[in-house]
Amino acid sequence: MRAFRFESLTLPPNAEMMRKKVRAFLDDERAHGRYAAHRTSWATFDPEFSRRAATAGFIGMTWPRQYGGGEYSNLERFVVTEEMLAAGAPGGAHWIADRQSGPQILRHGSERARELILPRIAAGECYFGIGMSEPDSGSDLAAVRTKAEKCENGWVVNGAKIWTSNAHRVHYLIVLARTEPPGQDRHAGLSQFIVDTASKGVEIRPILNLAGGHEFNEVFFRNCFVPEDMMIGKPGEGWTRVTGELAFERAGPDRFMSDIRLLVELVKKVGCAPSERQAIEIGRFVAHFAALRRMSSSIAGLLERGESPITEAALVKDVGTAFEREIPEIVRKLLPVEASLDDDDEYSQALAHVLLHAPSFTIRGGTPEILRGMIARGLGLR
Repeated sequence: MRAFRFESLTLPPNAEMMRKKVRAFLDDERAHGRYAAHRTSWATFDPEFSRRAATAGFIGMTWPRQYGGGEYSNLERFVVTEEMLAAGAPGGAHWIADRQSGPQILRHGSERARELILPRIAAGECYFGIGMSEPDSGSDLAAVRTKAEKCENGWVVNGAKIWTSNAHRVHYLIVLARTEPPGQDRHAGLSQFIVDTASKGVEIRPILNLAGGHEFNEVFFRNCFVPEDMMIGKPGEGWTRVTGELAFERAGPDRFMSDIRLLVELVKKVGCAPSERQAIEIGRFVAHFAALRRMSSSIAGLLERGESPITEAALVKDVGTAFEREIPEIVRKLLPVEASLDDDDEYSQALAHVLLHAPSFTIRGGTPEILRGMIARGLGLR
């Protein structure tokens, strides 16, 4: 049985210098009224903010300069990510592309894909969605039924994806499809493709959320042609590629800071004289947050060394999103108000927003049941 790798990490001076730089950028953004702190910032789609963040050098930070990157470390990028989240910055347009799609293309995409796509992502002008989940498959990625069949100069994709965030706004999806019939090894015969959402044969239908907002979508592929050089890696490598991608998706601060603004508003509202119960619960939240932050920064250190901490990332995602789900449930008992999106009170607004979105926190990126199975296998317990 192997152990988790969560090593103690002290952020280096260059990371703390980057913290000052991104804070100055965010202070200037707010001073000029370019954005108001959003409740779940990494889900808030604002292309203009993304372009300004790119100009400041905060997108594609770790990538080579030849593809528009800044050649910074993963730890410097980690600092920028947590500062953006803490400030409630609306980074949803570029978030997926910067967090996982770009790194996936950089590591395993063709040279044409790198040259065509990565500089546009780094400029804040190209956005991605995740084409993994399917109708009737839940979080079981090995059960995908979307098929890709070889044709001249490429592949023809047929199938459907669901819960695809911002598919109606993004330029590309990275789609997991079956290129060989399923056999005894359910993980074999899968491949990943970069699919242009403007391609013929792509249909996007909205799925409205409880708040009436349009973030989720169902996407249909009907004889959609994908050029040969838009495959990620080689045929049949899809499972390896997708699990590696999930290490980027699951380990970052966005997996425990989605509703951090609610916690901030609670502390402001309680003030300097909390009740005993309020002090205990706020203290517990802060301690829990500190532990998650240490785990997440440790994974950034592992990524910096070129490692693939899939098991550790699954644990951060599982524990982190459980923490996110717990915050609104405890907070509304500590300081009960009539939560309303239309209220002028910041705390009431934040609580209403989080209560509407919190049910999705433990679902997106993999359910607890799937994650715990991965963790058990990673530790040699299954």
